Amino acid sequence: MTTEGPRETTAAVVLAAGAGSRFRGSEHKLVAELRGRPVLAHALDAAIAARLDETIVVVGAVDFGDLIPAGVTVLENPDWASGQATSVQVAIAHARRVGHAAVVVAPGDQPFVGVEAWRAVAASSGDLAMASFDGRLRPPTRLGASIWDDLPTVGDDGARVLSRSRPEGVTAVVCEGNPVDIDTVEDLARWN
Repeated sequence: MTTEGPRETTAAVVLAAGAGSRFRGSEHKLVAELRGRPVLAHALDAAIAARLDETIVVVGAVDFGDLIPAGVTVLENPDWASGQATSVQVAIAHARRVGHAAVVVAPGDQPFVGVEAWRAVAASSGDLAMASFDGRLRPPTRLGASIWDDLPTVGDDGARVLSRSRPEGVTAVVCEGNPVDIDTVEDLARWN
């Protein structure tokens, strides 16, 4: 009889705390409609459909209200103005508390990153694994617990700092999809 140890768990993390300051529309970029639905809804749907052990959204500048489906863990980042790294740290602190072995992180402004990219990156054994879209490394990014202490705590660089300083440690995961960010009104018009 074999006894299995505790199963290692992985959380999907959608980052949605920033102000979206480059978007000059009448509303926040993540609630702007893209193909009939808010930008954030596209990203959340893919993260949820990946069916990882927990789906998390980190919020801050905007109250998304009922845009976030029931069952998604909402984490507040009170220090969101200090950069995306603070949102990653909020997610990591939660992951430590609940005992996840890894998180897969992507921003909420990447509406065309599909469920298969989330799953493929999550399934990687690399502690620093990034989706590769046509040879370009982009989120989603898998961050194993062994590298959490190495992540920046402020600023807008998260895993990019590690991928630049330790390129040999990055596991590239070939993915289908489009990693485009919706950062401006022009981006929204282009992809709508």
